Amino acid sequence: MREFIVEADGGSRGNPGPAGYGAVVIDAATGETLAERAEYIGIATNNVAEYRGLLAGLRAAHQLDPAARVRVRMDSKLVVEQMSGRWKIKHPDMKPLAAEAARVFPPDRITYEWMPREQNKHADRLANEAMDAGKRGEQWSPSASTAELLTPGSAAPLQGRGEPREQPPQTRTRTTPGGEAAKADADVRAARHVATAPQPTVGWGAAPDMGAPTTFVLLRHGETPLTPQKRFSGSGGTDPSLSDVGREQAERVAAALAARGTVQAIVASPLTRTRQTAAAVAARLGLDVAIEDGLRETDFGAWEGLTFAEVQERYPDDLKTWLASPKAEPTGGGESFAATARRIATTRDKLIASYAGRTVLLVTHVTPIKTLVRLAIGAPPESLYRMELSAASLSAVAYYADGNASLRLFNDTSHLR
Repeated sequence: MREFIVEADGGSRGNPGPAGYGAVVIDAATGETLAERAEYIGIATNNVAEYRGLLAGLRAAHQLDPAARVRVRMDSKLVVEQMSGRWKIKHPDMKPLAAEAARVFPPDRITYEWMPREQNKHADRLANEAMDAGKRGEQWSPSASTAELLTPGSAAPLQGRGEPREQPPQTRTRTTPGGEAAKADADVRAARHVATAPQPTVGWGAAPDMGAPTTFVLLRHGETPLTPQKRFSGSGGTDPSLSDVGREQAERVAAALAARGTVQAIVASPLTRTRQTAAAVAARLGLDVAIEDGLRETDFGAWEGLTFAEVQERYPDDLKTWLASPKAEPTGGGESFAATARRIATTRDKLIASYAGRTVLLVTHVTPIKTLVRLAIGAPPESLYRMELSAASLSAVAYYADGNASLRLFNDTSHLR
């Protein structure tokens, strides 16, 4: 029978605050690292992040060998004592995570032991990498830390739990004594690790025991007078109301959603057109509308109210730069798509935490919806220019407990016909 060591950790920059976890699976006989897991999980406490790290590590070990014995080593005395059955679990956020962790392996094949924090550097580093990635609006990638992991002595000292490292792992390098041959050997081993490390399952292959996902039904607001003219209409303009066509579209989508009967809550951008669209749906479903500022549209600065052709004529250089880089801002101090992505990622995580396991209607705008879709499928920023999103269209993304997401619907306008 194989034996694995699972080392896990989690941290929160704020407690609660932006949080992430890291976990590593080690072959107990050889000391070889077999799998790494890390994820930015949004706003959470240290303890919740630690439990998420434990769960991810156990699932990774189970993927490698469901019949193995497992020794879990963590620097969280709380998690170790609770999972060992010596302390009661009272916090409502930790009870379901502990129950899930207890189901991964039979209790007679798993043990828990505490270790000093300085011995848990590998998992701690992964957790910090995940939080750093989340701050950039990205997901952690195993390739960023693999070369460092497999190059002896290359890890830089870590700071306290939840503290950013002074030097990100992608930039730390070390050439060991022995020159290029040793470095080349490390590169070969790193490439082998990336090729063979088990990856989290998504889509069709998602694990069946993760419970109900959190589902966001994404509704773009109905038409305004600016919509058919294809004018820039963000959060820094005139805040137009729905047109007669837009109000009719809102009623049609409300009827369609009422017929489906799956929406359990409604959250809307603070702008007039989204609040009006949400109100039409809420009246049909008998629900209240919560307002979330993070769902507002991008601020297009001096381009607000102009057509693309008018912007091209008046601000040709700025438009060219904007189309070439998601970090570029519209003329006049608008919001870049990169800044929008960070805002939307933060808002997404906040709403997932608030509405876990529920189906929520988010009434918002073109850029936020496209950004949520892009982040869900891991598409590059330039994909925003390649998506068509109609007024009053419906899209849907499901978010699972292991951090994976599944795009279930995009730009559905069948209810308008």
